[in-house]
Amino acid sequence: MKNLLLVFCFLISLQNYAQDSSFSGFLKVEGKNIVNDKDENVVLRGFGLGGYMLQEGYMLKVPFSGQQYVFREHVQELIGNDKTEEFYSSWRKNFMQKQDVDSLKKWGFNSIRLPMHYNLFTLPVEDEPEKGKNTWLEEGFKLTDQLVSWCRDNEIYLILDMHATPGGQGHDVNISDRDPSKASLWESKDNREKLTALWVKLAERYKDEPVIGAYDLINEPNWTFEEGKNKNGTEDSQNVLLWDYQKKLTEAIREIDNNHIIIIEGNGWGNNYNGLIDLWDDNLVMSFHKYWTYNTTESIQNFLDYRENLNIPIWLGESGENSNVWFTDAIGLMEANNIGWCWWPLKKIGFNNPLEIKVNPGYKEILNYWRGEASKPSEEEAYEAFMQLAENTKIENCIIHHDVIDAMIRQTSSKKSMPFKNIRIENQGELKAVNYDLGREGFAYKDSISANYHVSTGKKRQNWNNGRYYRNDGVDIFKKENAAAYDDVYVGDLEIGDWMQYTFTANDAGNYMLAIRVSSQDNLGRAIIEINGVKLETLEIPSTAGEWKWINLNTIPLKKGKNQLRFIAIKSGFNLETIRLQKQ
Repeated sequence: MKNLLLVFCFLISLQNYAQDSSFSGFLKVEGKNIVNDKDENVVLRGFGLGGYMLQEGYMLKVPFSGQQYVFREHVQELIGNDKTEEFYSSWRKNFMQKQDVDSLKKWGFNSIRLPMHYNLFTLPVEDEPEKGKNTWLEEGFKLTDQLVSWCRDNEIYLILDMHATPGGQGHDVNISDRDPSKASLWESKDNREKLTALWVKLAERYKDEPVIGAYDLINEPNWTFEEGKNKNGTEDSQNVLLWDYQKKLTEAIREIDNNHIIIIEGNGWGNNYNGLIDLWDDNLVMSFHKYWTYNTTESIQNFLDYRENLNIPIWLGESGENSNVWFTDAIGLMEANNIGWCWWPLKKIGFNNPLEIKVNPGYKEILNYWRGEASKPSEEEAYEAFMQLAENTKIENCIIHHDVIDAMIRQTSSKKSMPFKNIRIENQGELKAVNYDLGREGFAYKDSISANYHVSTGKKRQNWNNGRYYRNDGVDIFKKENAAAYDDVYVGDLEIGDWMQYTFTANDAGNYMLAIRVSSQDNLGRAIIEINGVKLETLEIPSTAGEWKWINLNTIPLKKGKNQLRFIAIKSGFNLETIRLQKQ
């Protein structure tokens, strides 16, 4: 419950940003806009539930091929079929609960994209008892019904996204759980007929449900239909089968359901729209996906042109996996151009999303075993570890990254910084280095590398937080060796010009002794303290031979009430854990 209490405390800071009255009836297309039944423009702000119905290996930190079926085979090897079924049942039960949807609403989001795995709704073609028939499974429908109910309670739109199609829709096998030894969606008419039947079944079930915002037909197709082109379809010039089949899917759905928006996706992970000359329906939305590119108008100009030329709304259906700076800039770009957006994912093992699933010691040992670095656990040990991992997916057991939420909602429209934690200095107080203010780069902190733009630069991926821990800004935060607590961390890799700002309250005005807890090797470090906009003299930071030591520096003046302190590195070579202030 502690983490949930933190969530609701944090909501106070977002109350001016979380108001959204756009939920009203079925969404529909009106020219280049998405509107509600009052003809009000709707900007979708949402999250994709990656890892819920469909796991990808990178979300679980596995060292082998990332398809869900491969992960499942490894689980089965350790605990057997029955216990594997129990693990997956608990995983899906815990991963999404009403509290998750409640929190998304309170944080300021108005939509959810549900990545569906077809095998929760129907059998694979090769497993059907009777060829050409479809066996319907209840679990997928029940899970979707449950999510519909929670979204209805919160007036949040739910977008159904076919993330894993029968056979799989591309050569990037992880995203669709594809087995490359079997026929793909595009190589098998039977697979396409099964997908059509599934969309018809979903349309029959939800045709009168206004909380369903849209049907996203096929996530990220990445398959060439033209000889000699890039296998992922990025170079195809016509995409004939892709457009013909999405047209047929639309026609099949329209036999039953004329209420819902249908979202189409291009080839090459959703972005290649070559060959799309005319639209076949008047309630279509064009989706594009954006990762690791510059956040300039030029980076989305082709989709702005499609919107203008085809008279169709565009929607950023998937984005994320980057830093807070990138999130704020990308969302700001979308909103300036009246483009809705959906981030990926809500939760995983990893720090750059609102909710981080903790790695329990037992699962860490399993990962080590899979890497060849530990002995095989017993069946009972492995079972306990997997069940604890499933328990860790509950929101109350996740680490909540308020900085990510703040960057996506508040910072997109405000340059104001605010305290990461409420800190009051009485006679003595401490500022943990990692708890610098919430806010944009240049206002709450400064770091030389603050985002990953490798698709635009053509260079290797860049880490923004080199420690990949605790916060998602450019500041490099590392976990201490043998740390006993989540916040046993420090700021490292400080470079010349890096700085962090801390806003706090002092009970009394006066001079306060400044001390810092640092570690350094042989280098002599230097820093400047700026207090309430006034820079003080340069501070010499001596070597500590790699140990953590308190260094008393000098006194600084504080005023009664609110104060802002900036710690500015002007010579690197040291790590910073804590700043201590003691009244003289």
